[in-house]
Amino acid sequence: MPRKTYILSDLDCANCAAKIEAKMNAHPQVESAVIAFATRTLHLTAEDPDALVPELEALARTVEDGVTIQEKEHHGHHDHCGCGHHHEHDDHCNCGHHHDHDDHCNCGHHHEHDHHCNCGHHHEHDHHCNCGHHHEHSEKSELPGILLGAALFAAALLTEHFLGKAWIHIPLFVASYLILGWEVLFTAGKNLVKGHVFDENFLMSLATLGAFAIGQFPEAVGVMLFYRLGEFFEHKAVERSRSQIMEAVDLRPETVLLASGETIPAAQAKPGDLLLVRPGDRIPLDGIVIEGSSRIDTAPITGESVPVTVGSGSQLLSGCVNLSGQLLFKAEKPLEESMVTRILNSVENAAASKPKIDRFITRFARIYTPIVVFSALAVAVIPSIITGAWHYWIYTALSFLVMSCPCALVLSVPLAFFSGIGAGSKSGILFKGGLSIEALSGVKAVALDKTGTVTKGDFRVQEVNGSQEMLRLCASCEKASSHPLALSICAYAADLGLELSKAEDLEEIPGHGIRATVDGRELLCGNGKLMEKFGVSLTNGTDDTVLVAIDGEFAGSITVADTLKPDAASAVRKLQTMGVSTAILTGDREETAQAVAEKIGIAEIHARLLPEEKLSALQNIRSKYGPVMFVGDGINDAPVLAGADVGAAMGSGADAAIEAADVVFMTSQTSAVPKALDIARRTKAIAWQNVIFALAIKLMVMVLGLLGFASMWAAVFADSGVAMLCVLNAIRLLYRRK
Repeated sequence: MPRKTYILSDLDCANCAAKIEAKMNAHPQVESAVIAFATRTLHLTAEDPDALVPELEALARTVEDGVTIQEKEHHGHHDHCGCGHHHEHDDHCNCGHHHDHDDHCNCGHHHEHDHHCNCGHHHEHDHHCNCGHHHEHSEKSELPGILLGAALFAAALLTEHFLGKAWIHIPLFVASYLILGWEVLFTAGKNLVKGHVFDENFLMSLATLGAFAIGQFPEAVGVMLFYRLGEFFEHKAVERSRSQIMEAVDLRPETVLLASGETIPAAQAKPGDLLLVRPGDRIPLDGIVIEGSSRIDTAPITGESVPVTVGSGSQLLSGCVNLSGQLLFKAEKPLEESMVTRILNSVENAAASKPKIDRFITRFARIYTPIVVFSALAVAVIPSIITGAWHYWIYTALSFLVMSCPCALVLSVPLAFFSGIGAGSKSGILFKGGLSIEALSGVKAVALDKTGTVTKGDFRVQEVNGSQEMLRLCASCEKASSHPLALSICAYAADLGLELSKAEDLEEIPGHGIRATVDGRELLCGNGKLMEKFGVSLTNGTDDTVLVAIDGEFAGSITVADTLKPDAASAVRKLQTMGVSTAILTGDREETAQAVAEKIGIAEIHARLLPEEKLSALQNIRSKYGPVMFVGDGINDAPVLAGADVGAAMGSGADAAIEAADVVFMTSQTSAVPKALDIARRTKAIAWQNVIFALAIKLMVMVLGLLGFASMWAAVFADSGVAMLCVLNAIRLLYRRK
């Protein structure tokens, strides 16, 4: 069934987003609707998603006025940045800073004249924004009203204290209240007509008007003032965190520079185009260097701080920064398939994958507000009838209403997971959703593939047992093969300056090796099975070597071995200190796996495994330790990646493995495994901290209110203040030092 992504505009409230999502999912023609409040996106699955948009937009507006639904792709000419803003006529720079209006630069510095960058920050000439929150212009327009209301409130308090004349201070209180709360009152009235009794605006209006009714003028105005201030700073914190996360991953270029000197829109560049990248420029598309040499900063993509040297024939990943020399390179992928777009899509889609704790809090929020409101009603009536202290108990009940909105809960949990996704992307770790982070946080064992995971997959000739002529003939034979062992033998022969001949009558025998004729001599290059098949008697050689026979006689062997990743041993030690068990699952023979395992400190080995046997071995590890993560990089790893509790793929691995994985390590370093586990654990811990903190503060203020120790001032802190603190707690993942 078709699945499309849309941008939601003018969606201010996380709790409202949850209500809209529930209404959309109740629509008979909607298979699935997921709203990611962190990215302001709607992921809609239906037979004809576009046809449903007007109907769903009307449905959304029954919850919050002004909400619009637009196709994600429709952003002018690539006018999209991570914050969800729409930019009408932006030229573009990749730097991530503020611009006023410049034509174009990739350098990463401040410019005076640009309309657009991919950062998600403020832009001077934004005509429209798709993210729907309070942005720079609207926040600036709100601030004078809040300050004026606060000034009148202060004047009213001073007048009441020093003059005590009601005819002076009461009008001041009323004026400050109307300035601060007119928008809340107006929205409450509209929503009440729609039947939204448990709407935040209505409940806040009811609480403050009730305070006026019982003569608590300072509390009524003070609650509205601090509610508005809390909302103001909460919105700024949310937008700041959203823009910082998306700024880190939205590195798509607006334009590219052709070798001819012509600048064209990046979306028009095609595979095969020759492009120039100057010093300081960001690499716009994935490709291969044709001419020039330079040092490349790969940190934006892999999180690796050490620059990489590249030259002719080197692969380039879009999003990395060229530090020194000018490069001419050939684009291998269009923009929509390049690394910068893959990373952006991964993060945006990840925000829509909601973990269990998020779904639980959303369900809990639906019953939380009615429970608190009915509790407030009970507190207002029952004790008042018994004690006769109507004024005291109504005041206490009004403080309950102030705390009845579950926004702190509904907002802070998904924002914590979104921050975890952002923190991972900064380190070159792509989480494919909140569910992936949640599952990873509970992992008790990590099963590692050997080749490409703990070793580089960089096979090199270690020893030659035989003559140089034997090596030359073998390399001539292997030249036609793409097997890693064959490539390493050919590279070794080239380093020695050996002149290779053309192989004739070549036959590649799967699982055995190669038979061919070279310079009129019959060559066999392969394993022991190949020698046995052609009746060659062996005098030496093991499964670790490429065996060579010339004209039916054993001629020697070439030992080829993989090299260990330098961080593999330290990564395994880190996992073990985190209380995670480790194992190796490999198709290689026992002796080879054992040698690698001993070097990196892994005791449990499962060798000589076919793809389906890897899955069986993984299930055994799961039954022994609990939830298990598998890390691999090959096409044959796809089944076990899909079958693991968490599947992780090295970014250098096969596309099938990356597609099947829940987590992708762009650095392809083993040290990324414990780092991902640490981010996942911290993310889940912060999410639960927010839930417990928000509920505990609200409950404590309610109890203190019942005992006579808490006021509406404390209640407004338990609402807006707690929401802001939860947001700040959620985004601290982004600021953790590496």
